[in-house]
Amino acid sequence: MLEPEGRVIMISGASRGIGRALAETLLAKGYSVSAGARNVDAMAAALPDAPQDRFLAARYDAEDRSTYQAWIDATVAKFGRIDGLVNNAGTSNTFSIEAGDEADLDTLFTINIKGPLYMTRLALPHLKKAGSGRIINVASLSGKRVRNDNIAYAMTKHALIALTHGTRRIGWEDGVRATSVCPSFVATDLTAGVTKVSREEMIDPDDLAELIATAIALPNTAVMAEMLVNCRLEDLF
Repeated sequence: MLEPEGRVIMISGASRGIGRALAETLLAKGYSVSAGARNVDAMAAALPDAPQDRFLAARYDAEDRSTYQAWIDATVAKFGRIDGLVNNAGTSNTFSIEAGDEADLDTLFTINIKGPLYMTRLALPHLKKAGSGRIINVASLSGKRVRNDNIAYAMTKHALIALTHGTRRIGWEDGVRATSVCPSFVATDLTAGVTKVSREEMIDPDDLAELIATAIALPNTAVMAEMLVNCRLEDLF
């Protein structure tokens, strides 16, 4: 397994939910974390005990392309390197085949697909230089199958998995490894309105963070392309 000391991991959407849990987990393991969120003050307040020599709160807004390069630059300026990128920021809505405004569709594609795509493009030179760079795309089991009417969300998560495999292909010779993490329901704000599965039955964000941390630590010779994480019995393919 790769040692965490000295490795710098960027996490988008890190002020709450999965992103916050992952930031806490990685910091506790000894990684340096560059945490991206739309509200920098809220991001800093979410992790008040983070060691400041190993933590950066930076602005990242998937709907504001100017924040992409600025986040990369701020990370390199503070830490001198980038070893991993976790594309965690994402959103959902009820856009379906039969109903929904085009603006809602565009929002999902901007946040769930364009954000990870262009952040990957900007981070790749640094990850290749590291020799063991890691990209983790937080997708969903909705990227593996379709079980409800929210087709736009499923489409973006299917596309995110395609981005992961494309990234694996172009980064492989330079030691870059990419993994799609595909959870079922996670007990976060995003699933607050879900009633088909109780909160107690959902995946705990801290447990998912441990799985992502494992994906980041696996050596170049043993990396999973996809991690399917379910909280109930279901067909995954």
